[in-house]
Amino acid sequence: MQEFSPSTLLVLVPLLPLVGAILTVLLGRTLGAKAHLPAMAGIAAAAVVAIALLVATARDVGPAHGAHAEAVRPVEMISTLWNWASFDAAYTPPAGSPATDARLTPRDLAAAEDVRSFSIPVALRLDPLTATMLTIITCVGLLVAIYSVGYMHDDPGYPRFFALVAMFVFSMSMLVAASNFLLVYVFWEAVGACSYLLIGFWFTKPEAARAAKKAFLVNRVGDFGLAIAVFLLWMTYGTLDFHDTISSNGVIMPGILGQTRLADAAGYAGGAVGTAICLLLLLAACGKSAQLPLHVWLPDAMEGPTPASALIHAATMVTAGIYLITRSAPLFAACPGALTMVSIVGATTALVAALIGTVQNDLKRVLAYSTISQLGYMFASLGTGTLLGFTAAIFHLLTHACFKALLFLGAGSVMHAMGGVIDMRRFGGLRRVMPITAATFFVGAAALAGVAPFAGFFSKDEILAALHSKGWPSAHGDHHAAAAADGPFQLVAFSTDAAHATVTAPAVGLDALDRPETWQILFWMSLVTAGLTAFYTFRAVFMTFTGPTRVPEGAHGHGGHDDDGGHGGHGGHEFYESPSAMTWPLMILAIPSALVGWLLFSTNWLAHFLSATPSLTAPAVAATATPHVFHMNLAIQGTLAAAIGIVVAAIGHLGRRSDGPQLERFLGPLQTLFANKFYFDQIYSALIVKPLEGLALVAALFDRHVIDGTVDAIAGLPVALGSIVRRSQSGLLQRYALVGVMGVLAIVVLLTWQLRG
Repeated sequence: MQEFSPSTLLVLVPLLPLVGAILTVLLGRTLGAKAHLPAMAGIAAAAVVAIALLVATARDVGPAHGAHAEAVRPVEMISTLWNWASFDAAYTPPAGSPATDARLTPRDLAAAEDVRSFSIPVALRLDPLTATMLTIITCVGLLVAIYSVGYMHDDPGYPRFFALVAMFVFSMSMLVAASNFLLVYVFWEAVGACSYLLIGFWFTKPEAARAAKKAFLVNRVGDFGLAIAVFLLWMTYGTLDFHDTISSNGVIMPGILGQTRLADAAGYAGGAVGTAICLLLLLAACGKSAQLPLHVWLPDAMEGPTPASALIHAATMVTAGIYLITRSAPLFAACPGALTMVSIVGATTALVAALIGTVQNDLKRVLAYSTISQLGYMFASLGTGTLLGFTAAIFHLLTHACFKALLFLGAGSVMHAMGGVIDMRRFGGLRRVMPITAATFFVGAAALAGVAPFAGFFSKDEILAALHSKGWPSAHGDHHAAAAADGPFQLVAFSTDAAHATVTAPAVGLDALDRPETWQILFWMSLVTAGLTAFYTFRAVFMTFTGPTRVPEGAHGHGGHDDDGGHGGHGGHEFYESPSAMTWPLMILAIPSALVGWLLFSTNWLAHFLSATPSLTAPAVAATATPHVFHMNLAIQGTLAAAIGIVVAAIGHLGRRSDGPQLERFLGPLQTLFANKFYFDQIYSALIVKPLEGLALVAALFDRHVIDGTVDAIAGLPVALGSIVRRSQSGLLQRYALVGVMGVLAIVVLLTWQLRG
């Protein structure tokens, strides 16, 4: 890898999966059972390159602590491949605008005039955030591809599936590497198209086709928000580039997220325009990351193949919203009200999705609602607007990618062994007949529930700490000041007064939401969600892997001894463990799910690494930096919430011996509310779907009877006239002679009348 420059490596990360996808399309039928090789080779090579880029970027950032620690500085590299399009007269400032003001300096005048041009460079960006996202996407994508070899081996669409997986990795890699908002939008749509094709992969299955259409249409709402935001960004900043560029006259043109604008504390629009941009970006993020009220597509997306679910819902598409808000951190920092809305949406989504997940019996749907809930956690953390909040969200994104991919693939292993059955009420005690799947699933469940010392424990508590610091700023101010003096994990010492300064001017509009009381409520909502997460996660574990061994008819059992004497549905001692191509990715993912949280938290490497992302070096974000400490009080609260959830789940479901309702029977009417998913689908049906169907019916009737009737009437005129003329064509010479004589007489009469006149 040392022979290639970082810019070349950056291009290779998306290029290699693209080449793999193209070769799979061209050679898939020829390769047959080996059709996965081109796509897998491309993704594997991209993963190796992404890791090399991560190491190189980490070397530029420097160590996190110690005697040779380096000051945190922005680290970025821009690789411009070509100029896609350029328009010299895209915008002409009106008379009297700053561009026509003779009092401007030559630099300002050149900058103002350069706004009139508009170019779309295909430029890629390498910084700590990009390097982290590329590593997650390609590594998880590789494990999913390996797992798919065993899961999809008999599917007639085998080559098509791997081509789509490789194309998905390409699109997502380009999305996080693009250095232009327009390119982000292009690959935002490309990721959506790939997800549509993967969710509807089994397009002959009506449920899968409906789920794909639902995902596509719901995401169009969010994509519309991103499109409008791109227009507003252009009108507000005169560019869509993230990075600074050099104009034709040698003047540095500040990009939206470039070093020039980031250095200016007042470089970002606030007020109505800035808030509108941020809320539109939030709308886009809600669509891709399945947040309220655009979350309804993700549970239905479970109709696609399980590897596609793991790819979409663990580390790729659903994290695009988290990435977009983190990348746009300076824009949000200028609009405190919009930031607070991010947290409100996230915390509310996390709680609602967790409540729905408590009564789900489909194992994959439990994980789907868990994904929605955990993404809500990340949104809640992002909305704090602090450096801790942003880094904690990406920390949780990374750990979530590991343990949620593990859980989805584990659910796929169960589904594969149970002959396609995924209803937890129809099987149980699988730990005896699927020991590898059971052990690895438990590791993922412990990480998701936030059990120490698994990965989710550390990343979840960092999010709780970010929310707590906003709700109780004075307590954190004293705590951080003490930690700065003698804390073992100090990142940077500073006075926290700047981070938690109170605004003397009265807040108006959305800014009025940014107050300690709001954040205290959001913190308690998140803590309750932590308990619910532990409950529904271990409810699924207990229902699936404990109790008597029960498997449905049609399960894929094979010979072997069951040491516990469990009996399968076929009355014999059989094992149902998945093939090694499926179990090896489970065991590999179990390792980071267990260890990566402790490793990254104890070294503080990830937080320090991400803090060098240019967007997070903006003064409004960097000023909120706090020393790296372990929050014992929050860890105790989070652990207590998780313990209560696990205990309640054990009381209701451990060793389950009945197919009937267990603990949920005590919920009363709430069980109906949760089982019907808070009636979101019914509300959308009543307010949107049914009215549109009525409008479509009216339009169809109007088209059929008015438009078609008018067209048919006009088309019938020549036929009617022709029928009249046709009657005169009888073929009788006598009639033709009579008509001829009458015509001659008519001409004579007419001429006589004219001569007399």
